[in-house]
Amino acid sequence: MKKKIYHLLTVTLLVAMLTGLSSCGEGKADQQAGASQTPTLPVIELPVKTLTGFQSYPARIEGVVNAQVFAKISGYITDVAVDEGQKVRKGQVLFRLETQSLNQDAAAAKANVNAAQVEVDKLKPLVEKNIISEVQLETARAKLKQAQSAYNSIAANIGYGTIKSPVDGYVGAINLRAGSLVSPSSQTPLTTVSEIDKVYAYFAMNEKEYLDFIMAATGGVRDEKIKNLPKVTLTLANGEEFPQEGTIETVNSQVNENTGSVNFRAVFDNPQRLLTNGSSATLQIPKTYTDVVVVPIESTIDRQGSIYVYQVNENNEATATEIKVKDEIQNLYIVDSGISEGDRIVAKGTQNLKGTTTIKPQQTPFDSIAAPIKKSFR
Repeated sequence: MKKKIYHLLTVTLLVAMLTGLSSCGEGKADQQAGASQTPTLPVIELPVKTLTGFQSYPARIEGVVNAQVFAKISGYITDVAVDEGQKVRKGQVLFRLETQSLNQDAAAAKANVNAAQVEVDKLKPLVEKNIISEVQLETARAKLKQAQSAYNSIAANIGYGTIKSPVDGYVGAINLRAGSLVSPSSQTPLTTVSEIDKVYAYFAMNEKEYLDFIMAATGGVRDEKIKNLPKVTLTLANGEEFPQEGTIETVNSQVNENTGSVNFRAVFDNPQRLLTNGSSATLQIPKTYTDVVVVPIESTIDRQGSIYVYQVNENNEATATEIKVKDEIQNLYIVDSGISEGDRIVAKGTQNLKGTTTIKPQQTPFDSIAAPIKKSFR
């Protein structure tokens, strides 16, 4: 009986030992499995930087002097004396009109002047001899002035048949050629003469952009703010940057009722005459942010218009944190609120995270995630 009891105790002890060893093995396996499920993700520490971005606006280019040339009389063009793009001086002949009929009218008017003059000359001695009254002579003199006025008017019209440049500048498109009939009521100018050594760039902001822009400018009253505005640049239609910087000269004092925008005018030196009247360009206004927290756009998540990053705490727990963005420059968001300098965030792989997740952080240099900072336009 004692041997049976002893045997049962031995078997029970062996079973307990085996069970314990099995439990220990399973625990270690669970621990290893848990460790293998913790994701290893790159983590960056947020710095502060000073960045300059650019706000861009479509611009229309016009010469500082931009004179449209119209005919003052009706007639057919007989001669185009200049070519498109030619530099001309004030008073230089541009077009000539047919004036044959006017010359005939002028000859008839001149004859009337001569006849009226003869009448006056004939009456003068008669008045002096009191043969006729002074009234007759004055009437003859009035007719002479009337005839002279008619002749002068026709002569002036003949002069208008030679159309001259009103200003120094460059000839634009010639819209009508020899043989075309023109008149003072024509809506299309014969050409436009533009002075393009300096040019104006016209652009517009909506009302909100205008208010933000003016309120951010240094100075007291509005005129002081305009004088203190930064230099602006142009990007040409071929994507190249115009070599000269410009100055914003005027800002319209009224909001356009139809478009809700405010018009601006900037002036640029144009020594090489790269810009011509009617050119298009993109105007950039620089905006500098000093010592601001930045986040790579690649490290953020956009959820229904809200921007999130996964912030990593001291326990290596990554939690979605909403941030407010002030601006975007190249591949970086400028942070307004939500995170601070020195905070750690997950740099890549955030799309696989949900809620609060424990991670194995892999410290990564910020600049390896964010490309080198360059000028950017938006």
